[in-house]
Amino acid sequence: MPSAHDRGGLPSREPIDQTSHEWADWEHLVNAMMGVLRRHGLINVDELRRGIEAMTPAEYESSSYYERWSASIEHILVEKGVLSTEEITAATREIDAEWG
Repeated sequence: MPSAHDRGGLPSREPIDQTSHEWADWEHLVNAMMGVLRRHGLINVDELRRGIEAMTPAEYESSSYYERWSASIEHILVEKGVLSTEEITAATREIDAEWG
Protein backbone atom coordinates (compact mmCIF):
# COMPACT_ATOMS: atom_id res chain seq x y z
CA MET A 1 0.00 0.00 0.00
CA PRO A 2 1.57 3.30 -1.04
CA SER A 3 1.83 6.17 1.42
CA ALA A 4 -0.29 9.30 1.11
CA HIS A 5 2.49 11.18 -0.67
CA ASP A 6 3.08 8.45 -3.28
CA ARG A 7 0.68 9.50 -6.04
CA GLY A 8 2.73 8.78 -9.14
CA GLY A 9 0.85 6.54 -11.54
CA LEU A 10 -2.28 6.24 -9.42
CA PRO A 11 -5.39 6.49 -11.59
CA SER A 12 -7.65 9.45 -11.03
CA ARG A 13 -10.55 11.05 -12.83
CA GLU A 14 -9.82 14.39 -11.17
CA PRO A 15 -8.43 17.06 -13.47
CA ILE A 16 -5.00 18.47 -12.65
CA ASP A 17 -5.32 21.91 -11.08
CA GLN A 18 -3.09 24.11 -13.22
CA THR A 19 -4.13 27.47 -11.78
CA SER A 20 -1.47 29.76 -10.39
CA HIS A 21 -1.20 29.95 -6.65
CA GLU A 22 -0.80 33.34 -5.00
CA TRP A 23 1.81 32.88 -2.28
CA ALA A 24 0.93 33.94 1.25
CA ASP A 25 3.63 35.82 3.18
CA TRP A 26 4.23 32.87 5.50
CA GLU A 27 4.87 30.59 2.51
CA HIS A 28 7.67 32.90 1.36
CA LEU A 29 9.09 32.75 4.89
CA VAL A 30 9.03 28.93 4.99
CA ASN A 31 10.72 28.79 1.59
CA ALA A 32 13.38 31.29 2.72
CA MET A 33 13.90 29.44 6.01
CA MET A 34 14.57 26.23 4.12
CA GLY A 35 17.17 28.02 2.01
CA VAL A 36 18.93 29.40 5.09
CA LEU A 37 18.86 26.04 6.87
CA ARG A 38 20.29 24.32 3.78
CA ARG A 39 23.03 26.91 3.39
CA HIS A 40 24.09 26.41 7.00
CA GLY A 41 24.07 22.62 6.69
CA LEU A 42 21.25 22.13 9.18
CA ILE A 43 18.87 20.37 6.79
CA ASN A 44 18.94 19.01 3.26
CA VAL A 45 16.28 18.24 0.68
CA ASP A 46 16.38 14.50 1.40
CA GLU A 47 15.65 15.15 5.07
CA LEU A 48 12.82 17.51 4.15
CA ARG A 49 11.32 14.82 1.93
CA ARG A 50 11.73 12.15 4.63
CA GLY A 51 9.86 14.37 7.09
CA ILE A 52 7.04 14.93 4.63
CA GLU A 53 6.81 11.24 3.77
CA ALA A 54 6.63 10.38 7.50
CA MET A 55 3.45 12.42 7.97
CA THR A 56 0.30 10.48 8.71
CA PRO A 57 -2.09 10.25 5.76
CA ALA A 58 -4.61 12.48 7.56
CA GLU A 59 -1.99 15.13 8.34
CA TYR A 60 -0.60 14.97 4.79
CA GLU A 61 -4.03 15.23 3.16
CA SER A 62 -5.13 18.17 5.30
CA SER A 63 -1.91 20.17 4.80
CA SER A 64 -0.93 22.50 2.01
CA TYR A 65 2.42 22.24 0.24
CA TYR A 66 4.24 24.68 2.55
CA GLU A 67 2.43 23.42 5.65
CA ARG A 68 4.08 20.07 4.86
CA TRP A 69 7.45 21.78 4.52
CA SER A 70 6.91 23.63 7.81
CA ALA A 71 5.93 20.48 9.70
CA SER A 72 8.91 18.59 8.28
CA ILE A 73 11.36 21.39 9.12
CA GLU A 74 10.05 21.54 12.69
CA HIS A 75 10.31 17.77 13.09
CA ILE A 76 13.87 17.65 11.76
CA LEU A 77 15.12 20.58 13.85
CA VAL A 78 13.68 18.96 16.98
CA GLU A 79 15.09 15.56 15.97
CA LYS A 80 18.57 17.09 15.57
CA GLY A 81 18.36 18.98 18.86
CA VAL A 82 18.60 22.39 17.18
CA LEU A 83 15.34 23.50 18.82
CA SER A 84 12.94 21.90 21.26
CA THR A 85 9.21 21.60 20.74
CA GLU A 86 8.78 23.92 23.71
CA GLU A 87 11.01 26.58 22.11
CA ILE A 88 9.08 26.38 18.86
CA THR A 89 5.74 26.60 20.70
CA ALA A 90 6.93 29.62 22.72
CA ALA A 91 8.20 31.40 19.59
CA THR A 92 4.93 30.66 17.80
CA ARG A 93 2.94 32.15 20.69
CA GLU A 94 5.11 35.28 20.67
CA ILE A 95 4.62 35.72 16.92
CA ASP A 96 0.87 35.13 17.22
CA ALA A 97 0.63 37.70 20.02
CA GLU A 98 2.63 40.28 18.07
CA TRP A 99 1.23 39.74 14.58
CA GLY A 100 -2.22 38.41 15.41
